[in-house]
Amino acid sequence: MDNPPGVPPETKVATLLEEGKEADARTALEGLSRAEPATQQTCLQSLKAAAEGHPELFGGVLPSLTEFLQGSERPTRLTTAKLFVAVSEGAPDSVVPVVPTLAERLADESEFYYVRARCAEALGYVAVDHPDAVVSPEVVADLRIGLEFDEPEVREKLAKALSYIALGSPDRLRYQVDSLAEHLHVDDELVRYHLSTALVVIGTECPERLTDASEELISGLEDESRYVRWRAAEALGLLAGTADLASFPHDRLDALTDDHEFVAERAQLALSQSRGEELDSAYDEVATKETIRTQTADIVSEIRTSGDDGECPHCGLSLPDSGPPLCPSCGTPL
Repeated sequence: MDNPPGVPPETKVATLLEEGKEADARTALEGLSRAEPATQQTCLQSLKAAAEGHPELFGGVLPSLTEFLQGSERPTRLTTAKLFVAVSEGAPDSVVPVVPTLAERLADESEFYYVRARCAEALGYVAVDHPDAVVSPEVVADLRIGLEFDEPEVREKLAKALSYIALGSPDRLRYQVDSLAEHLHVDDELVRYHLSTALVVIGTECPERLTDASEELISGLEDESRYVRWRAAEALGLLAGTADLASFPHDRLDALTDDHEFVAERAQLALSQSRGEELDSAYDEVATKETIRTQTADIVSEIRTSGDDGECPHCGLSLPDSGPPLCPSCGTPL
């Protein structure tokens, strides 16, 4: 069926934004809301690609795009959620006005879980610079409870959002330390990395709270992921500066001094902190919110690169590199 009059060509909205014609772009999006689902999906995919390169273009049209985050077609909602992730990562200030819509999607238990996961990811990016706009008890509860009950493929995005919320305001999660630590033994390396990172960030401002996670952090020193071992050693170093652990893991930390360079460095630092030794000024930037924020994207990329997993471009399902010809979730050819 032909699209209704006034519906723009699939790439026109992105072009209007690139030309700085926000009012025309909003009019075009109004027409797009009446278009066929396939046309909507094609246009939103072009907007997502534009947002990945120029997220600053989208501030004036994000309220108009929220309609597609609540549409009836699952692929449309998922693509729109991914678009919001791209804008949130690159231009988080512009997303603040639509935070309530993202939070609403996250809280909707009937929503497709990949849409909820992407909304969580977008909220996390915004929370780094605007914690007051994002971090309500309800949002934290939705993320924390999702770690227990959501689909395994979604938990990584929830854990990521929690780590970014910690970067924005560590004290907002200071009473969640024990519940976050409960998930440091899950199979997903990225979940373990994000949650151990969140604990380190909490420890930068509330190190005494890490006592509630001490057993899990000590176990983390033997994690198969060097990035998790790294964060566990950092967290224990922060804790050692404020608490007298009955059984500080000196032997385990000593064993890590022959580990990968950055793990060995953090292990040695934790040992020095446990002994009350004066630290060299070179360590001033270790385990700070700023350094962790700049490290995280590269580390996540490294973890992903070391595995073979990808994801379905239509529904977001995690797939092995040599996966099936059809996505087992949405049935779309890959």
